[in-house]
Amino acid sequence: MHTRDVISWNAMINACVCNQRFQIALELFWEMRWKETSGVDSTTLVIVVSALSRMIDLKRGRVVHCLSLKYGMGSDCFLCNSLVDMYAKCGELGSAECVFEGMEFRDSSSWNSMMSGCAYNGYPERSWSYFKDMGLYYGCVRVDNFSLSCTISACSSLGDLQCGQTVHGLAIRLGYEETANISIGNALISLYSQCGDIEDAELVFNKMVYKHDVVSWNSMIHGFATNGMILEAFSLLHEMQHTWSVHPDLVTLISIVPLCTEFNLLREGRSVHGFIVRRKMRLDLSLKNSIMDMYLKCNILKPAELMFTILPERDLISWNTMIAGYSHNVCSVEAQGLFQELHRSGPSCNELSLLAVLSSCDSFEELEFGESVHCLHLKLGFSNNFLVTNDLMFMYINCGDVIASLALLRNISDVADIVSWNTIIVGCAWNGYSHEALETFNQICCSSYTSPDSITFVNVVSACGDLQFLSAGRSLHGFTIKTPVELDVRVRNSLITMYSRCKDVESARLVFNASSFRNLYSWNCMISGLAQNKDGQRALELFHLFEYEPNEITIVSILSTSTQTGSLRHGKQIHGYVFRFGVQQNLFISTALMDMYSKCGRLELAIHLFKDSPEKSVASWNSMISAYGFHGQGKEAIKLFSEMCESGTSPTKSTFISLLSACSHSGLLEGRLYYELMSTEFGVEPTIEHHVCYADMLGRSGKLSEAYEFIKDIQPQQQAGVWGALLSACKYHGDIKMGKQVAEHLFNIDPENAGYYVSLFNIYTADGRWSDAMDIRKNFQDRMLRKPPGYSLIDICSG
Repeated sequence: MHTRDVISWNAMINACVCNQRFQIALELFWEMRWKETSGVDSTTLVIVVSALSRMIDLKRGRVVHCLSLKYGMGSDCFLCNSLVDMYAKCGELGSAECVFEGMEFRDSSSWNSMMSGCAYNGYPERSWSYFKDMGLYYGCVRVDNFSLSCTISACSSLGDLQCGQTVHGLAIRLGYEETANISIGNALISLYSQCGDIEDAELVFNKMVYKHDVVSWNSMIHGFATNGMILEAFSLLHEMQHTWSVHPDLVTLISIVPLCTEFNLLREGRSVHGFIVRRKMRLDLSLKNSIMDMYLKCNILKPAELMFTILPERDLISWNTMIAGYSHNVCSVEAQGLFQELHRSGPSCNELSLLAVLSSCDSFEELEFGESVHCLHLKLGFSNNFLVTNDLMFMYINCGDVIASLALLRNISDVADIVSWNTIIVGCAWNGYSHEALETFNQICCSSYTSPDSITFVNVVSACGDLQFLSAGRSLHGFTIKTPVELDVRVRNSLITMYSRCKDVESARLVFNASSFRNLYSWNCMISGLAQNKDGQRALELFHLFEYEPNEITIVSILSTSTQTGSLRHGKQIHGYVFRFGVQQNLFISTALMDMYSKCGRLELAIHLFKDSPEKSVASWNSMISAYGFHGQGKEAIKLFSEMCESGTSPTKSTFISLLSACSHSGLLEGRLYYELMSTEFGVEPTIEHHVCYADMLGRSGKLSEAYEFIKDIQPQQQAGVWGALLSACKYHGDIKMGKQVAEHLFNIDPENAGYYVSLFNIYTADGRWSDAMDIRKNFQDRMLRKPPGYSLIDICSG
């Protein structure tokens, strides 16, 4: 062009902006200023400000603003609207408001720019305020569809359904029918969905005349997803796939994949992934990360590992997702190795990286690595991050270093919130440090700015139950009554469990009966408490009143009551229920059934259940070994133990208790070998239970002297159960001399146990030593001891 006027320049600059060549547009603008003799007009500046707004270039935007004032264009409405939009997009909401307030004339676009700017910068309440001002004080300005959709979005962000409904009514009155206007319809769907009124959201969607906009479908699918309506979300996705005018896009999938993750829907998640591959959709990194997270949360590692390996680019979210996934799937070595690789060659770690890897440190062997993460936490300057500090405290407790965890708490005690205190209390309660949990609770009570919540009480009450501190538990119960947490069903359930563990069943029943709301776990706690306290009859009566569908905990508890009462009839009925509802393959239930049948005298049924079980846990093996021993079939118990080892299942402490008990009941001295192998080959250190079984085995086999020497070598010597086993053997074999010696030792270490006096009395009477027997009886009466009477149970089936 030989001659270029302002319109030519403006057309060229605008063409560059429309094609996103913003830098070239700016270069043309500066060239225009120098070459165009007639200068620039307001249209030029509007176009340039639009480019700077999209570039988020605040510095040069201010320069253009100054030029507009220099050229005397500060009152131009269109230019001011562009400046308002530019300042808002650059995060300078104050400057945008200054420009807006200085405008002599404002049209709809002026108000819309201001309202959208407030919403864009996270101030929906100011957006709503501007909308009200627009209607109240400037009635000459017509509210358009953008004003309405922007305001509805602000109401959605505020979660204010009533205001949103008001704007909806205004839109109808002004003639903007939401069913025909796509932007207003989409905003209304989001409003109603976010406020939990999914029925009205669906009503708006179904009435929409033009459903060619993928945003409408995405808004409705997202609304179903956020309100937990899984079937409806997938049904609408399926309908969307069969609609010719619109197809799922990446935004659709971003709503669906997290839904599969949250609800563990592996099959649906794989289908979505397959849909993406089949349609050859180009995934952005955020969706790839979301798919990886879905596989990892569904405990499927291989696809996630493959996706992570072939990623051409990995952001920090990719690394954190994979590390957290390994930790979630108990792959500590892989999680820690990947974290080290990230630290060496990946992007800089953030707090989420530390949180992801810390959950993999959950044993004493992981303590050293956890300490190195702690050092990195300090080096990177994250010491003020409470989330990481809380996770560090929890890690130290899991790894057995309670002192380090408490030291961390002391360092932040002045600013610690209840979450930090609860981290220590929960960690201590879960890992057996019940005394430390109670001490930490006492510190909270001494604090003037922190109050315990329901989580605190649940875990402290549980610690009292573990320690069987009934008095402390009652004090805590009284404390809860003075606070709102007393109504929390979780606190009431923990109180029921605490009283049951402290053998105060009546108090547990009072708490249970006083509860205005009882969930499934309330019933389970009460039934389990009765079963633990050998009150099987009342547990069965309570089970008949059960208000929920029983789960595995209910069934295991009620099966133990059948075992206690010897009620094979009830046990069979529960087995029928298990079979009818198809939960017989549950390992806990099948193990409880085996135990019930063996203790009710039906060993053959227990064997049948064991052999039919497709998967055998260590508890199943232990239960069956114990069953053979209970029925005097020690040889079969030993044979089964060998099969267990050959299957690759590692024996535990309970395994050897069952095996040694089986050898004892059958008089098999082969138990000597297994007692030796227990620590040398299998790494299981003997406990008091093993000592009792071993001493009982030797005693029953007549090896009293060997048993006596064995017990003398045990430290400490105050293990009454072991000496009691030897005393029973002396009674069985009529060894008066050793029986007297063992009994006198037992009288010193456990003088209030009536059973020992009765055993020695029976030894004397069996040998005709009535004078010595009467002395024992007198001593028994002087101490005012009573032996609990024995009883027998008979299951009577009426009809």
